[in-house]
Amino acid sequence: MKIHKRSSALRKMKCFPCQFSNTIKSAQSNTSALMSASFFDQADIISTVEFNHSGELLATGDKGGRVVIFQQEQENKIQSLSRGEYNVYSTFQSHEPEFDYLKSLEIEEKINKIRWLPQKNAAQFLLSTNDKTIKLWKISERDKRPEGYNLKEEDGRYRDPSTVTTLRVPIFRPMDLMVEASPRRIFANAHTYHINSISINSDYETYLSADDLRINLWHLEITDRSFNIVDIKPANMEELTEVITAAEFHPNSCNTFVYSSSKGTIRLCDMRASALCDRHSKLFEEPEDPSNRSFFSEIISSISDVKFSHSGRYMMTRDYLSVKIWDLNMENRPVETYQVHEYLRSKLCSLYENDCIFDKFECCWNGSDSVVMTGSYNNFFRMFDRNTKRDITLEASRENNKPRTVLKPRKVCASGKRKKDEISVDSLDFNKKILHTAWHPKENIIAVATTNNLYIFQDKVN
Repeated sequence: MKIHKRSSALRKMKCFPCQFSNTIKSAQSNTSALMSASFFDQADIISTVEFNHSGELLATGDKGGRVVIFQQEQENKIQSLSRGEYNVYSTFQSHEPEFDYLKSLEIEEKINKIRWLPQKNAAQFLLSTNDKTIKLWKISERDKRPEGYNLKEEDGRYRDPSTVTTLRVPIFRPMDLMVEASPRRIFANAHTYHINSISINSDYETYLSADDLRINLWHLEITDRSFNIVDIKPANMEELTEVITAAEFHPNSCNTFVYSSSKGTIRLCDMRASALCDRHSKLFEEPEDPSNRSFFSEIISSISDVKFSHSGRYMMTRDYLSVKIWDLNMENRPVETYQVHEYLRSKLCSLYENDCIFDKFECCWNGSDSVVMTGSYNNFFRMFDRNTKRDITLEASRENNKPRTVLKPRKVCASGKRKKDEISVDSLDFNKKILHTAWHPKENIIAVATTNNLYIFQDKVN
């Protein structure tokens, strides 16, 4: 996979204490970095984006089963103009296409999720998963090679022991930096349905994996067994009314996790209560507004992502039209609701016909939990400031990536006369969408994925 890098410095995001500028990375398998989006390989579509705990590394997974890791520029780290500059660090094939002969089912190689483990030594570790198999990868650097073997030539050929007349002590010689990715654990054969979430526990020894009907608990050192902690599969599959859509561990309490459902509910479970957490400790659900009731209500209420705040006090959920912030101490309604693209409510019928209504948008917090971000259509992404209650719509576009170009806020005209600089809801491109977003844990640097392009924005520096 060839990585085409194009960088443009400094784009501004107004209306926020954290204002943003841009560097863009384009991951494509064709030699033309300017290739039209209509001709890209489906395998190059980015399917997940994740910063590591320090923010120094950024990993992306794609539909071709590849993981591409970007590293923040070290020499420019203290230079504010370039701290958002990320270059390719490593690329490796994480998953290959498989075939389940028992069920006559193809298992595609697409990377569904990537999660980093906290760094404990010189190496980095990450979990990656496709629909069925989770792998633990070690990412390590090597800049020295041994030389001076007694029984082996420098080209690897073995010497005749009878010709060895002196004893040499091997020494290490400097070499060009080599980044190696090696699989350390493979966790397989535990999920009947497609894995949609993985989450590492705060004890850093265990993690959970969730599919449509079950959640399993794994130990990072044990690959041949896991413990089923949630099972919502009914005895008769005809009685199935909901599926699990996302799951995540609490960032501080190792015994607590949440999972969301296609019915728009979030269940908080405590593993201390019982081995099988079929009975939740708390149920977060907002009563439906009768005035908004429609044929599509159940579909658009399905939760596509759930994320705890860094503090652990709140959690954020994303459904089709909105982002909601929940206080863990209040179950009956969210404390904040932000409309992402309410102007699409009148377009639900056409969105249902072209299957866009089933798109699963992710959401993320900034490092201080004061701003939340999520994606939309037409390569728009939305940011909401929880303190000032301001919001902004920005566009990740290759048309306006000149150096020091200011990112201008975009507005969508839902009806009536369209003002200058506004875009009509009828002219939105639903094939261009931002499903995957990530926020640097310590700095105002964000990453958004648009089909086969990864955009990295940093805050505006005067």
